[in-house]
Amino acid sequence: MASDSRMIEGTEDVCCPSILQTPLDAGEADGLARGFQALADPVRLRVLSMLAGAANGEVCVCDFVGPLGKSQPTVSHHLKVLAEAGLVHGERRGKWVWYSLDRSRLADLRAAINP
Repeated sequence: MASDSRMIEGTEDVCCPSILQTPLDAGEADGLARGFQALADPVRLRVLSMLAGAANGEVCVCDFVGPLGKSQPTVSHHLKVLAEAGLVHGERRGKWVWYSLDRSRLADLRAAINP
């Protein structure tokens, strides 16, 4: 979600006000909905949890398959949904892609529903 000039008083690191405090424009609503839709899946929540708990802050795509009990194409689909929502970033290293959380995007979503 692009930063804009509206800030919640006292939380300068958050770009958008709570949806409970001020009306959203169509672009803000679309961006938030994309993020929340990506979160509305148990596998994707587990992926985020694994990334959040990763010792070095990143996980190789190959390391999701076993713990999730899903095939590599299914894992890749879920990672793609999360990446399109801006929640994770992937970096190709050789034949593997390493994923990390976008903590600022998660903070934006959290702030949007925080009263």
